[in-house]
Amino acid sequence: MYGAMRDDLKAGLAEIREAGLYKGERVIQGPQRASVSVAGGDVLNFCANNYLGLADHPELIKAAQEALDRWGFGMASVRFICGTQQPHKELEAKLSEFLGTEDTILYSSCFDANAGLFETLLTDQDVIISDELNHASIIDGVRLCKAKRMRYRNRDVADLEARLKEASGARYRMIATDGVFSMDGYLAPLDEICELAERYDALVMVDDSHAVGFTGPTGRGTPELFGVQDKVDVLTGTLGKALGGASGGYTSGRAEIVEMLRQRSRPYLFSNSLAPSITAAALATLELLGSSSELLTKLRANTELFRRRMTEAGFDLLPGEHPIIPVMIGDAAKAGKMADLLLDQGIYVVGFSYPVVPHGKARIRTQMSAAHSADDVNRAVDAFVTARSMMDE
Repeated sequence: MYGAMRDDLKAGLAEIREAGLYKGERVIQGPQRASVSVAGGDVLNFCANNYLGLADHPELIKAAQEALDRWGFGMASVRFICGTQQPHKELEAKLSEFLGTEDTILYSSCFDANAGLFETLLTDQDVIISDELNHASIIDGVRLCKAKRMRYRNRDVADLEARLKEASGARYRMIATDGVFSMDGYLAPLDEICELAERYDALVMVDDSHAVGFTGPTGRGTPELFGVQDKVDVLTGTLGKALGGASGGYTSGRAEIVEMLRQRSRPYLFSNSLAPSITAAALATLELLGSSSELLTKLRANTELFRRRMTEAGFDLLPGEHPIIPVMIGDAAKAGKMADLLLDQGIYVVGFSYPVVPHGKARIRTQMSAAHSADDVNRAVDAFVTARSMMDE
């Protein structure tokens, strides 16, 4: 029975390879950090979401090890049966305090948080108005819901307002957006979005995975940056990027919304609880961020340095201040070749092309980290200059 499917799968995989879209996996031989070992050589890592450099931080490792000794390896259960420990409740409370929300619920990933959100709260009487460039987890979560779906152009508040007017007859209207769009590093204009939400009586949902921990004056994310912490109804995010870099996610916001998610959200009800070691390390992360702004300051300095030097060198960067800094190449093959040349020089980056980004918009998406030194950043810029000259030969 499998024979026909196998042949179709082989043909499909061959098409992916021929189009230059096959996603290979380079094996990192050691911890995730600023410098990693790949294929036996040490390279500077400029493509991880390790924004604050915490993936190998000794305080997090210590917290995780102590949690293993005290709380065990895993829960072997979902939360509502016998999978809730004291650290889970502590982390939910600490996240609520950090984010300035009423309550928080943990998930095994932010993908699960988004997948379990919309169908729990909305019905076919409602409308979800989603930014066209939202993350795949929001898209999949919306698909699971029976609410009517509308899209608005990326960060286009005029188009959003038109959709809100169109949805005026719905019971509830929910605007869904990423706080930061990860392919571009662009920020959603949450101040304008929340103003429209108030005017048209809509709810606001924000996935802040690429912002929480380092965006805003104290790292509370895009709602803090735009001064709308009290106006965002639902805030989802991950523990797998800036907040430690392991795994886990959450939904935070209005108390009644979180309570209903505990009762009805399928990924929460039917997935194992977050491992105690990850939970403890996330708690240590929040303690670390509350005690010092050093990592935020360093990340912002590295971001400014890379943007300034790359601009001076004549590279085409998408504008912004986010540590995601796309270097625009245009042609997919050229982006892949440049990434290979940079790896040869000890700089680990990845080229992105269609269908991840639009045709003709291929890029190398660099990501700064507080783990990088100024010398690391300067070395990366010099490598880009050298790779460009090699491609021009």
